[in-house]
Amino acid sequence: MAEAQAGMTRQVFDILRKDSKGSDGSAVEVPDAEPANFLRHVAALSASKVADGLVDPKLVLSWLMTHLGAGTVLTGLLVPIRESGALLPQLFTAGAIRAMPRRKWAWVGGAVGQAVSAAGIMLVALTLEGQAAGLSIVALLAVLALSRSVCSASYKDILGKTVSKTRRGSATGAASSAASAAVVLFALILMTGWGERATVVLIAIGLAAASWAVGALILSGLREEASPADEGLTGWKALSQLSLLRSRPQLARFVAVRCLLVGTALAPPYLVMLGAGEGGALDALGALVLASALASLLSSWVWGRLSDRSSRWVLLLSGIAGAGALVAALVVHALGLASKASVLAVVLFALMIAYHGVRQGRSTHLVDMSSEEDRAAYTAVANTSVGVVLIAAGAAFAGLSALSVPLVIGVFAVMCLVAAAVARGLDEVQSD
Repeated sequence: MAEAQAGMTRQVFDILRKDSKGSDGSAVEVPDAEPANFLRHVAALSASKVADGLVDPKLVLSWLMTHLGAGTVLTGLLVPIRESGALLPQLFTAGAIRAMPRRKWAWVGGAVGQAVSAAGIMLVALTLEGQAAGLSIVALLAVLALSRSVCSASYKDILGKTVSKTRRGSATGAASSAASAAVVLFALILMTGWGERATVVLIAIGLAAASWAVGALILSGLREEASPADEGLTGWKALSQLSLLRSRPQLARFVAVRCLLVGTALAPPYLVMLGAGEGGALDALGALVLASALASLLSSWVWGRLSDRSSRWVLLLSGIAGAGALVAALVVHALGLASKASVLAVVLFALMIAYHGVRQGRSTHLVDMSSEEDRAAYTAVANTSVGVVLIAAGAAFAGLSALSVPLVIGVFAVMCLVAAAVARGLDEVQSD
């Protein structure tokens, strides 16, 4: 029985990996533990990514908050808390994680934390409404973001230790494809009108909690060798590197561009609120989720290829595209069309294409602009700066939304245009 299972595991592994032959045509040697480890990575990461899509704060939780009557201020805090909560804690948790001999347990703990938080959000939605529900969901999302930061800080190291270099992309790519398909299915279910929409959303959040729990269980069986402690650049050591913003003008400009482009991440909940103000967004969730998933599927690879040629131009074009999408949202609102699901979905699709351009461009630019010796410091400076800006901007825009949601969207559009102008002064780091 065990031999048959091992044989089946190896067959699936050979299908998913991409390096069955070496450069000389010979078979690539595979460690005995790797086939099972590879499939555990694919399964656990797929479960985690599916859960991410089902509890997306940009759309799903924003819709839920609107449905519960939590108010624009609390709804506007969702994305800043989720994004900054996944960045800033890593400064102080990464050292403790690197001190662990088997770091899979950090990821397992983080996944369990996300599962508990998602289950809590579902329970709140079933029992509370209004501001009480909003405050509770925001608090639970903060715990979820902290748990996610632990998973994020530990995963690359775990993957590097347990899967060979030429097969890591295949593992994460297979997981991303599976998760995208699941999110598209979720969107289609919402669009078909099967079941009451709020019930479907609550079931999805419950499934997300279960997915994180399953992912934790799967990865706990990973065969990981013990590692020596390595604290790296964390905590106050990382914060001390902020002085680089004065001495490295290109780093400061890059951080400025990233901070100005946060509107592409923060804006989707305000689009939901914009449509809800015209009575439409509460009926448009399926179309919005589908638009977001399709934008990721269709644009990420293209932006990645362009970033390898010029990450500077990707950041510049992403800023222009983001501004265009946000201006289009204001035009749609002025024409009274934001209540139409198809129109709002097209606007969101354009905005999310810009968002994925920002993600690809910033990642590639940071890696290519920094030397191996500077990379950890540059990453710490960028993540710290953007995390702080996300918290401050998120709180400010959440407050401003109480006065005018269109005004918030207009400010985001201006920020994107300024980001594009600032990005023009970045070096062409791919040509260095």
